[in-house]
Amino acid sequence: MATAYDVPAEKLIPKIADELKKIETIAPPDWAAFVKTGRHREKSPVNNDWWHTRTAAVLRKIYIEGPVGTTRLAAMYGGRADRGSKPNRAVRGSRSISRMTVQQLEKSQLVQKQKDGGRVVTAKARKMIDQMSTQILKDMAALNPELTKYL
Repeated sequence: MATAYDVPAEKLIPKIADELKKIETIAPPDWAAFVKTGRHREKSPVNNDWWHTRTAAVLRKIYIEGPVGTTRLAAMYGGRADRGSKPNRAVRGSRSISRMTVQQLEKSQLVQKQKDGGRVVTAKARKMIDQMSTQILKDMAALNPELTKYL
């Protein structure tokens, strides 16, 4: 069985996002249409379903990096802030977005809080991601037979 480590993120995240759209506890808040994703951005996201994509990316990050907290997640989604004539500096992404996505994943029972801090994926989420990863690897193996050794 394949895991999230075995497949590229650009193939896994859209599949997870499609699955998360089916869960009613994961929905963009009212302010999601107007917000920037961090101080380093000039405009809000163009994609209409960016919330589900970000939530899927956060779930994958927690799967791979976990246990991880919202501050570290915000730092992972940060970037370089343009400070005019001063040198650019690294800044965190929006902690509100990180916090809301993690709270929605907790309500959906895909992520749980650790006693000593941080969040990890639950068995339900691990099973879902592993099944998607296996399916992606099977699709990739159909195009490239050398990948069958990883199944």
